[in-house]
Amino acid sequence: MTWPPLLRLQAALGPEAELVIVGGAVRDELLGRPHADWDLASRLLPQAVMARAGAAGLKVIPTGLQHGTVTVILEDRPVEVTTFRSDGDYLDGRRPETVRLGVDLAEDLSRRDFTINAMALPVGGGDLVDPFGGRADLAAGLIRAVGDPLQRFAEDGLRPLRACRFASQLGFDMEAATQAAIPERLDVARKVAMERVFKELDKLLRGQEPQRGLALLAKSGLLDLWLPELRPMVGCGQNQHHAHDVWRHTLEVVRFAPAEPALRWAALLHDAGKPGTRSVGPDGEVHFYGHEARSLELTEGIFERLKASHALRKSTLALIRHHGTHPTESWSDAACRRLLGRLEADGLALDAWAAFRLADQRAKGQAWELHLAEHTKLMTRLESLRAARPALSIRDLALDGAALMRLAGRSGGPWLGSLQKRLLEAVLDDPAVNTPERLAELAARELP
Repeated sequence: MTWPPLLRLQAALGPEAELVIVGGAVRDELLGRPHADWDLASRLLPQAVMARAGAAGLKVIPTGLQHGTVTVILEDRPVEVTTFRSDGDYLDGRRPETVRLGVDLAEDLSRRDFTINAMALPVGGGDLVDPFGGRADLAAGLIRAVGDPLQRFAEDGLRPLRACRFASQLGFDMEAATQAAIPERLDVARKVAMERVFKELDKLLRGQEPQRGLALLAKSGLLDLWLPELRPMVGCGQNQHHAHDVWRHTLEVVRFAPAEPALRWAALLHDAGKPGTRSVGPDGEVHFYGHEARSLELTEGIFERLKASHALRKSTLALIRHHGTHPTESWSDAACRRLLGRLEADGLALDAWAAFRLADQRAKGQAWELHLAEHTKLMTRLESLRAARPALSIRDLALDGAALMRLAGRSGGPWLGSLQKRLLEAVLDDPAVNTPERLAELAARELP
């Protein structure tokens, strides 16, 4: 169904504009998927679009006149309208050097990346324009380049990664010739700015079948290009606690983790340090001593290269830092409270840690029902302890630093931090100690 404000724009531009919806909006409409953007194309030149839309009282912004694009604001939402065009030569692996306006719709669609993105729907109703079989490929669940895939991938180095991203988001396969063309165009992909690469990888990881997209990255050579630290994971055997090698286990963790950025990135990177720390003991048992620390180092380097946001780095690193913590029934309540405190100090929510732990356990491929039962019991216990609102950090103590200084008759210094840590340890062991009176008694004994 067409978004109603588009009909107002169509009326403003007139029937000769041949206003059509193009690109991902058409694909998602046909699949019944929600989408946020409406990209439009028209026979009109951009100056005519601006004049007619402006005369109808619509706000128009000349966002890309050199490429035939203007932006019209419809109900506070920006909608791009691009004149039917063909592209000249691509020299930088991203944009055409020239564009030619005034072509017909079929020629405009021929320059697009994949058949499922090379369809058009007339605004207000009408037959689907589908010169390259995009609808059939949607039905078949196939990612296929428009025309010659070698040419398509030579034009924009990001397109091979977009193909893998669509496979992840839609759960589609990649057509054989399209897939075979990717290794032949890695030189063009190498030109892509890291910010663009990161955005596509992030979308891929949050897709409905991220393991599909990641497997295509590994098979095509794109993994080695942008995430070379992960290649050693492929075929890296594990110990008796795992049914899969490190890479297959990683794909499974990504698949089972909730589709939130930090959880999916942590799933991808949490075991990156295993190949470099792998050792075999005298009994033949495989070990990965210190792999968590190595994974953190690799993740920091990867995020620096990809220019990821500080917030994503912080959340992902916290999940990786604590993924090796495995509480058991033998843990005391005090030990569980200390775990809650460490998670809180790292800004890591209990439910996020739990979701990641569950995905990691599930991806081991062994005794899943037993792991689930243990996990459920553990979470019930941790949530019960947290619900009691125990003191988990120094700021939760019933006596703050100022009160302790008054009791001691001393100004602040290293002694104060040391005392607060000892008081917190006592409170973690026994929450009932966390009263002003009890802490004052304990502090008096602890002070020299």
